[in-house]
Amino acid sequence: MFKLCYISLFVLLLMVSVSAQQPDNQTIFSTKNGKVTFRSDAPLELITASSPELRGAVDISSRSFTFSVTNRTLKGFNSPLQQEHFYENYIEAGSYPVSTFKGKIIEQTDLTIPGNYQVRAKGILDIHGVAQERIIKVNMQVKNGQIAVTSEFLVPLSDHNITIPRIVYQKIAEEIVVTVEAVLTGGTKK
Repeated sequence: MFKLCYISLFVLLLMVSVSAQQPDNQTIFSTKNGKVTFRSDAPLELITASSPELRGAVDISSRSFTFSVTNRTLKGFNSPLQQEHFYENYIEAGSYPVSTFKGKIIEQTDLTIPGNYQVRAKGILDIHGVAQERIIKVNMQVKNGQIAVTSEFLVPLSDHNITIPRIVYQKIAEEIVVTVEAVLTGGTKK
């Protein structure tokens, strides 16, 4: 009986010790103030706009992510009229107020370990109400309890049913360069 109590106590202590050593695999890193920028470099005009209100989260246990930006927060166009045309005629912000990218990180990267990682994010990019599966290369730097995310990728307007009127086709590129920069902080449990 005495031996059985010792064995039971030993097993209990071992279980507590092992569970205490396991990393918190339910931590979510998030941001409310990432930056997304787009650049249209057409033959007759360069257009850039950005938003400092990119929202996003990465669940490091499942390697899943979600990012979104409210389309009307994009600012910095060459003129107020150009911004109005973007909102009303191209992105149609009244009908499609938010653009999103949701999915999973392909690589089996342990984001609890500090370091620099190049990963591929596979998910659904939803712009202008058209969802397209995409694989986007992302740089992630894990340091001091934060994850810095940067990425640059092309978005063909035709993939999202955004049409360019013939009268301005020399002023708007058919492919838009999108740049994302965000610092995600952690500690939030599911």
